[in-house]
Amino acid sequence: MDFLLAPFRYDFFSRAVLVGMMAGLLCGVMGVYITTRRMSYIAHGLSHAILGGAVLSYVLGLNFYIGSGIWGFAAALLIQYLTGRKVYSDAAIGIVTTASFALGVAVISSYRKFSHNFEAALFGNVLGVSPSDLWVVTVVTVVLLSLVFFFYRPLLFWCFDREVAQVHGVPVVAMDTLFALMLATLLVATLNVLGVTLIISAVVIPASIARLISDRFGHIMILSGILGATIAFVGIYLSYYLDIASGASVVLLSTLVFTCVLLWTQFQRRRKRHLPSLPSKHYQ
Repeated sequence: MDFLLAPFRYDFFSRAVLVGMMAGLLCGVMGVYITTRRMSYIAHGLSHAILGGAVLSYVLGLNFYIGSGIWGFAAALLIQYLTGRKVYSDAAIGIVTTASFALGVAVISSYRKFSHNFEAALFGNVLGVSPSDLWVVTVVTVVLLSLVFFFYRPLLFWCFDREVAQVHGVPVVAMDTLFALMLATLLVATLNVLGVTLIISAVVIPASIARLISDRFGHIMILSGILGATIAFVGIYLSYYLDIASGASVVLLSTLVFTCVLLWTQFQRRRKRHLPSLPSKHYQ
C-alpha cells in the first residue's frame, strides 16, 4: 500500500490529480456538444488564439486568467461576429486564431524571457499547478456544469438542429454566443493543465469513446464526463511511475482506451451480423 500511495505524499501531486480529474470531467461533458456539432476545429483554433492572450498577459504583467479570459472571450465573440457577416465559419476561425497565435509568436520572438512559460502553455504542466489554479478550475467546473444543467434542453435542441430549435423558440444566436463563451472559459481554465497541443484530445476522445458505447445523448454526456475524469486520474498516476509527462500520459491512455473500445464494438457488430438467425415459430 505504501508503494501504491507514495505519489500522494506530495502536495503537488494531489493538486495535479484533483485539477486533472476536474478538467477531464469538464472537457468530457463539453466535448459531447463539441463533437456532436462538429466544432472540434473551433476548439482547437480557439486554444491557439488564447495562447496569444497568455503571452500578452505575461508581457504586460497581468494575471494569466484575467488576460487570457478577456482575450479568449474577444476571440470567441469576433468569430461569431464574422460568421454572421457572410464569412464562412471555418474561414472566420482560421483568420482569428492564426492572427492571434502569430501575434503571440511575434511577441515571444522579441521577448525571449517567456520561453519556459511558452513551453508550459504549449504542452501543459499539470504537476506544476498552484493552489490558485486549483481554485480557478474548481469554480469554472461548477459554473460551466451548472450552465449545462440549467440550459440542457435549449443546448440539446441547438446542438442537433438549429432550424428546429428556432421554430420551437430557442434563441439560437444567444446559444451560439453562450456556448462560445463557455468554450473559451473551458480552454482558459485548462490551458495551464493540458496545454494547447493536448487540450483538444481531452475534449474529443472521451466523447468519442462514449458515443461508441451508447447512442442516448444524456448517457453519452454522463459517460464522457466519467471517462474524462477517470482517464485523467489513471494517466497522471501512471506518469509518476513511468517517469513521463503527465499530459502526454493522459492523452496516450485515452487513445489506447478509444482504440480498445473501437475494436471491441466492431467485433461485437460483426459477431451479431454473422450469428445465424433463429427460425421463427408459427402458431395456428
